[in-house]
Amino acid sequence: MMLEVDNISASYGKIAALTNFSLSVNEGEIVTLIGANGAGKTTALKTISGLLRTQAGRMVFSGADITRTPPHKILKLGISMAPEGRRVFPRLSVAENLEMGAFTRTPAETRSGMEKAFSLFPILAERRGQQAGTLSGGEQQMLAIGRALMSNPKLLLLDEPSLGLAPKMVETIFGIISNINLDRTAILLVEQNANMALATAVRGYVLESGRIVLEDNAPALMKNEQVRRSYLGENG
Repeated sequence: MMLEVDNISASYGKIAALTNFSLSVNEGEIVTLIGANGAGKTTALKTISGLLRTQAGRMVFSGADITRTPPHKILKLGISMAPEGRRVFPRLSVAENLEMGAFTRTPAETRSGMEKAFSLFPILAERRGQQAGTLSGGEQQMLAIGRALMSNPKLLLLDEPSLGLAPKMVETIFGIISNINLDRTAILLVEQNANMALATAVRGYVLESGRIVLEDNAPALMKNEQVRRSYLGENG
């Protein structure tokens, strides 16, 4: 097991966001976390990456307790996140945005990471000198993922990678996610498009009001009546 999150709780002030939240990700696995807006999905990723402190529970990554570890050290250990809404630096070039994701790496590692990113996203290679703010939404999403990959993570956290994208671009992004996983990079995917998420993942968790209410392999979740009614848009 690469990541084990055991009964963590987190809040924003007095507002509870996660309660007794547990999940695991194995090496080389794609796991998805689905749920409605406000269920706590983004909070879960922020907590795992160290951006939000846990109030209870424990997190272990590759054998190391990361429950109280600061974000930059979690990044060095091998967890990287592409945040919701892309969050690229609009006035910096594509290449400069990628370099921002490699601040823990040596110059040689940064060059290698850049080559890998351009190989994975050829359109970014064509636009390497272009300001990120002038890219399309899909291109910005590719850049956000590429930037997250610059630290050469063992575990990639993806927060709503399909948000605001046209259907064809959503298919492209999910194809890229599968390609990233081919080199055994584990992925924890937060996604409102439950159909695409469950079709891509090996296992999944359903989050409601900060609590895990269902967990199973992805095919079983796709057949689950509650999931089909609530998240897959089926009424029967």
